[in-house]
Amino acid sequence: MARIAGIDLPKNKHGVIGLTYIYGIGRYTASKILEQANVDPTKKIADWNDDEIGRIRQIVQDMKVEGQLRSEVQMNIKRLMDINCYRGQRHKRGLPVRGQRTRTNARTRKGRKKTIAGKKKAAKK
Repeated sequence: MARIAGIDLPKNKHGVIGLTYIYGIGRYTASKILEQANVDPTKKIADWNDDEIGRIRQIVQDMKVEGQLRSEVQMNIKRLMDINCYRGQRHKRGLPVRGQRTRTNARTRKGRKKTIAGKKKAAKK
């Protein structure tokens, strides 16, 4: 099993897909990494030899991935909250940050519905 950036990559996946298990690496970046390391993207991870793993590990080592990237993202969010900008206020309140509607939907950010007693729709006359 290949271990890169502290992550065990799945053996039965192709190289391009397997590298996406590392936080901060998507399909495009994974294909670029394999291209630089001269590894066939369709080759399964189980078929990689130690030399190929070493070249891939060397390329990934120079990138911001996993813990380093996660901490940077958290620091950016904390900075927005500290300067009290609009996006920071939305993060503090646990509401959508990027302009989505909140009258309906937004359940991912807001959590489960909180029923309010005595609130009914106005009856039509």
